[in-house]
Amino acid sequence: MEFFLDRTIKKLGDGQVIKTHTGEAIFKLNSYENNPIVRAQDIGLVWCENSRLKTGAVFNGGAEIFQDKVILTPRCHQRYRKSSFFDEKLGINRDYFENYISEIWFLVSEDGIHFTRFHNMVIRGDGTEHQDFTYGIEDIRIIKHNQKYLLLGCGKIKPPFKSKNADRIAIYSTNDFINITYHGIVKYFDSRNAISFPEPVNNRDYILLRFHPNIHLSHLEVGIDQLLNPSKYIELWERIYKLRNQSLLLKAGCYLHEKEKIGPGTQLIKTNKGWLFIYHAVGEIDNDICKVYGLKRKIQRGYSICAALLDLNDPRKILCRTKYPIYIPSEPYELYGNDRYPVDVPAVVFPVGALIRKDKLLLYAGAGDKYIILLSCSLDNLVSYLWKYCKNLYER
Repeated sequence: MEFFLDRTIKKLGDGQVIKTHTGEAIFKLNSYENNPIVRAQDIGLVWCENSRLKTGAVFNGGAEIFQDKVILTPRCHQRYRKSSFFDEKLGINRDYFENYISEIWFLVSEDGIHFTRFHNMVIRGDGTEHQDFTYGIEDIRIIKHNQKYLLLGCGKIKPPFKSKNADRIAIYSTNDFINITYHGIVKYFDSRNAISFPEPVNNRDYILLRFHPNIHLSHLEVGIDQLLNPSKYIELWERIYKLRNQSLLLKAGCYLHEKEKIGPGTQLIKTNKGWLFIYHAVGEIDNDICKVYGLKRKIQRGYSICAALLDLNDPRKILCRTKYPIYIPSEPYELYGNDRYPVDVPAVVFPVGALIRKDKLLLYAGAGDKYIILLSCSLDNLVSYLWKYCKNLYER
């Protein structure tokens, strides 16, 4: 029996290696021809203000296959107001939002492209369900661990955009995406984009963390129970933070497009060459890279998608790391917006969910902090590119 998702896979691109005018080889993910695949108006995130129809935002959704359907867990916003400020540290104008409390809406699709609400399931971070954090829940990754699905997100303990030290790892789990168990937050330190490994590696459970601006790899001393009972193991979480200088995995600043910060992206993917690790970077995207995407000038500050391979038996060993992004913002809904596709934050592509189906990588990413897009490639093509062009290119 052929499932709808398998029909979609036949339509998706396999990625390609493109040579720049200087002879450098860049891997480029394919963008689905009808992106963005989810917009706020598609799922009812609209309201009227001063007799004008306003649209919200749906983006940064974790992804997993459940009962031969694709589940997404994007963060959703509505009834917010947009403003801007001058970031003295970066020397640029940046956007921020008022009345900005995010929720996680569960979506489902048979073909991986057309999504609807899944049983109207919502995770709220506004204080109605618990008081650990009350300013929103963001960017939940779905990690299948045995028969359980771990849902790891960012709980905001202070208002977004206005506060430092506001991000906490928020932990949920489920067996069916209907009955959701909340396990609490890791209270001791500020961190977002936490991703645990889907299985133990040499009897160790590892977790990827972002201690600004770098990516760290730590192990959970008592295994997955450390995630499921975070308040019980406060001292062990404190130890992870205190030893963070020893857990550095990938350092920001090695490349221009990573000069501001980097962070974990999607759940890890096990391949025969290593653990495929998709991550995001923030920095300046130069002309040579932009030309590959048909852009006429560089992106002064943009989010991009990057990749690495970690050793199967010891993920602290980096086998390969991309020197160039495997995808950058290049369409209006990713870049600076237009009348048809306004954006909330310019020049953003943000990977959160990934699926493997018949050797095809389906990558679900946020775009412009407003939409969800679908990117794809052959898993073998990407791994082969990493192995051929990206070995020993990193600096610890």
